[in-house]
Amino acid sequence: MDLTYLTTLLRARWEQLKNAGDAGQSTTELAVMAAVLILVAGLVVAAIRTKVLEKIGIINGG
Repeated sequence: MDLTYLTTLLRARWEQLKNAGDAGQSTTELAVMAAVLILVAGLVVAAIRTKVLEKIGIINGG
């Protein structure tokens, strides 16, 4: 998955929603966007945690 593309897509859609006001966008779409952002943030945290644990293992001689 290309994160740059996903970020650009989400940013563009968010701007459309923000500028449209209440032009028929559903709360479901906003909830899906929020869920995707939370999922991506969780994946980033998991990746950072994995790398940190690897580094700690190397430092401790493991």
